[in-house]
Amino acid sequence: MSDNKVINGFTTAWKGLTLTLSHLFASSAKRKVISASDNNYFKQLEGTNTIQYPHQSLPVPEVGRYQLDVEIDDCIVCDLCAKICPVDCITIESIKATELIGNTSDGSPKRLYAAKFDIDMAKCMYCGLCTIVCPTECIVMTNQYDKTVFELKDLNYEFSDMTPEDTAEKRALLEKQQAEKQAAKLAAIQKKEAGE
Repeated sequence: MSDNKVINGFTTAWKGLTLTLSHLFASSAKRKVISASDNNYFKQLEGTNTIQYPHQSLPVPEVGRYQLDVEIDDCIVCDLCAKICPVDCITIESIKATELIGNTSDGSPKRLYAAKFDIDMAKCMYCGLCTIVCPTECIVMTNQYDKTVFELKDLNYEFSDMTPEDTAEKRALLEKQQAEKQAAKLAAIQKKEAGE
């Protein structure tokens, strides 16, 4: 009886070992990368169990939500994206222009400068709400999903193209214009009071 158990044990161990070795050597070839929507995707039995990243990569779906990007020239600094963001990963500072700056690619007038437009992708939950509310469609989700960095601070992307000197100059121009408007308003009030 015990000889039978020993033989049965060796037979079972041999079957398990041959199965393991067959999978080990069968997985030496690279897996062919095909889309998950392909009918044969789950029928792939040969090749490695995982793709060989970064040499191979999965096809990116068209509706995927990945890294955010901002076309700052099309931004009207309306602040809607920052207001709707549920995790507050978008920080915007605007400076009112003294005159019309120009137009976006869709013809919207630009009256605000983006002194600061930062997105902290470490906080981002990739919900896509910011892209939906943007009236000029300047904030979009790209198909880039690999933004590996060594420092967490490197995930804070700055999209504003204004230098600190430009920002100070635009603020000074706005303050000067506001002071002139206030002086003109006071002069009009004094003139009105003097005329009565």
